[in-house]
Amino acid sequence: MFTGIIEEVGQIQRIGAGQLAVACQRVTGDVQLGDSIAVNGVCLTVTGFDKNHFTADVMPETIRRTEFRELKKGSPVNLERALTLASRLGGHIVSGHIDGTGEVISFTEEGNAILLKVAAGADLLRYIVEKGSVALDGISLTVAAVTEQDFTVSLIPHTREVTNLGSKKPGSPINIETDVLGKYVEKILAGSPAPATASGGLTRAFLMENGF
Repeated sequence: MFTGIIEEVGQIQRIGAGQLAVACQRVTGDVQLGDSIAVNGVCLTVTGFDKNHFTADVMPETIRRTEFRELKKGSPVNLERALTLASRLGGHIVSGHIDGTGEVISFTEEGNAILLKVAAGADLLRYIVEKGSVALDGISLTVAAVTEQDFTVSLIPHTREVTNLGSKKPGSPINIETDVLGKYVEKILAGSPAPATASGGLTRAFLMENGF
């Protein structure tokens, strides 16, 4: 699990043949083989490292679901180590499992803020709500507005300066992870094949039978 608070921006050294290597400094300070590091919001397992880089395997499913297909040598990537029980939860609960990608539409200045508008499909927008949380390239952000075609988040200048958002421009792809809680709620409300809810959906009787 992650919080969506980026620790540093690394740089792709190589990507291909089912593996990537990332140049970095901070996140390798206490890394061990098998640890999880989020790269642009994608949870990856460390397979090798030294003080200046780490490597991880990348499955075909990851390439299909994310904007990793656009990465190349030199691409900046957001990095975050996995959450520990002693960590402050400064962002929101981020699993590191990308739901899909969107496309940057625009950056618009508004006072001391920057409004980032992102186009996304209906399959993603259904889980994005105004004032809710969303992770973009692994960055925990609050949703400012949602339409049927896109959504907007408000950035402080610091966020753009210390993440890879400074390299994004209109047309750039971006990884999207919607709020995991919304997906579970939808699953429960839709019903499940379990006998207790086979008749369809979340009912008063079901809640009472399960202690609610």
